[in-house]
Amino acid sequence: MSMIGEYVRVTAAQLDQAIKDPEWASDLIDELIEADWEGGAAPEEDPSSTTPDAARALGARSLDVDKAWDALDFLLRRRDFPVDIIHGEAPIPGADDWGYGPPRYLTPARVQIAADALGGLTADELVADVSPQELAGADVYPRIIWERGESLDYVRGYFAVLVPFFQAAAQAGDGMLIWLD
Repeated sequence: MSMIGEYVRVTAAQLDQAIKDPEWASDLIDELIEADWEGGAAPEEDPSSTTPDAARALGARSLDVDKAWDALDFLLRRRDFPVDIIHGEAPIPGADDWGYGPPRYLTPARVQIAADALGGLTADELVADVSPQELAGADVYPRIIWERGESLDYVRGYFAVLVPFFQAAAQAGDGMLIWLD
């Protein structure tokens, strides 16, 4: 079973309700994800690519970064990124496990800080001077692809989707629910 990094944009009011009522939050994320897929807002994977279309991330309320989450975390931490956009910064009190642990969140203010910082970073800058061997040595998930020496294009592609997703959330004043599924 794979570990997939998941995101859902929520309004400030929805975030407040999610923090108070984790069961309500679980129902909400199901509704938002389903609405994205039914309405065509969710980023779709291009068969010739390993990552979703970044342009569709702008209108989406949900996003997953597949198994690139740990490499993104490693790469952002080495740049002292100001916000933990991979795991979230605060747990939702009393929330059940949503896959691989309970969900966490970012407030609208933290989403804005993240979006501003993401806007000043390109995918090429993010992966500069890092090799697949370094990721394998650091035990970055999924280690097997780094041990095989696969390209960092996979990570670049998901970073290219994550940036407009966070920028759209910040522009709307949204918070973020984040979890591994």
